[in-house]
Amino acid sequence: MAAPAPILKQMIADAASFDARRLTPEIRAKARLCLLDFLSCAIEAAPLPWSRQAAAVAAPGDAATILAGGRSTAEDAAFANAVAGHGLVREDMHPPSIAHLGVVVWPTLLALAESRRVDGPALIRAAVLGYEIGGRLGRVVITPEVARLFRPTGIVGPLAAAFAGASLLGLDAETACSAVALAANCSAGLNEWPRHGADEMYFHPGFAARNAIRSLALAQAGAWASPSIVEGAAGTVAAYARRPAPERIALFPNGDAEILAVFNKPVPACNFAQSPCQAAISALAASGATSTEIAAIRVDTYAAALNYPGCAHAGPFATPLQAKMSIVFGVAAALARGEIAEANYARLDDEEIQRMVGITELRLDPALDAAFPAKQGTRVTLRLKDGRVATHAMDDVAFADAALVEARFRAAAASLGRDRAEAILADVAALDALPDAGRIARACAATPSMEASRA
Repeated sequence: MAAPAPILKQMIADAASFDARRLTPEIRAKARLCLLDFLSCAIEAAPLPWSRQAAAVAAPGDAATILAGGRSTAEDAAFANAVAGHGLVREDMHPPSIAHLGVVVWPTLLALAESRRVDGPALIRAAVLGYEIGGRLGRVVITPEVARLFRPTGIVGPLAAAFAGASLLGLDAETACSAVALAANCSAGLNEWPRHGADEMYFHPGFAARNAIRSLALAQAGAWASPSIVEGAAGTVAAYARRPAPERIALFPNGDAEILAVFNKPVPACNFAQSPCQAAISALAASGATSTEIAAIRVDTYAAALNYPGCAHAGPFATPLQAKMSIVFGVAAALARGEIAEANYARLDDEEIQRMVGITELRLDPALDAAFPAKQGTRVTLRLKDGRVATHAMDDVAFADAALVEARFRAAAASLGRDRAEAILADVAALDALPDAGRIARACAATPSMEASRA
């Protein structure tokens, strides 16, 4: 009996036979929403230090770097735009893989779309395939122990981006296989940064996107890479998950698409802090109290949230990133400030937030744990100084809907001017019929007057 084909070759064959007519209106709408969310995050984060650093080291070329001025090589534009898209910690999230797929897939595709004319339908199809391989592979590879040590986005991101890029470029099966296998050799990203609130996290998706484009170019130049890179004795599954690989990782099983498992964050913080912050605000509203009346706080959550580096950290907090990763700080700041906002995470020395941190307890809840990753529920209980108790439970995160994503984009894109912002919105909305998808990236670049004002 013949041995089964390598998993990567099976996935590439699945992708080649994937009929665009299987892209349902729901899938297409989700792709457009994720693209708009990525652009919103990247534009808003463009002035932040890590975004400016990524753009500063870019070599001149023909691809747009979002709000950075000038033009860069495709690799460097993808790098800079991925870093900016990740700069707020508000990018889209795929819970089963604990990975941020949009910040590697979209920068890669937008940079490639400037190197040749690509229409909107091709961009959507390629993006959906990128999310699909990243999500399916992530479900197999990313275990709690892997996520404790390695950044999931850094592991699955290069493969997702290269797979999407191979689809967009129309590479043949052998070339696509080598491109994705080469990208798998670029998987990287260690989870030491939460201990310090250090900056390397911001650059992980940039490395993934840049290396994906280089891997695509190498494969097109004739480089050959291991087709057994997923299931081999030293392949991705063995190296990271340390367990046998399945014989097959099917794409779109039973018609399910991984992009539909992605959610858009309402809170500019770690995935695992989303529902606790939301529940804390609701519990406070139900109590009719202010933070100064709270004597104790309990947050019930699941094991993945407690075990991911930085999420259970209760101080001290040296940087806003440390605060954004911490469930304790997020809840404390939401209660002390009465809202969930980007500004909360700069208030590292706020006395009331620090008091709230000191009275917060995290607790594992078996029922919530069993429901993860399909659901990311929580329960926040406030005990007031007068003895009253207020509790709010959530079965899952309340996602950012299309209206919120669009409002955030409009606010962020005000720097581009109203006409250009509205033109970008119109192009994303009409992506299914857009003849030139590359103009979306070009429209997000800085204008000459903006560049002059920074000089």
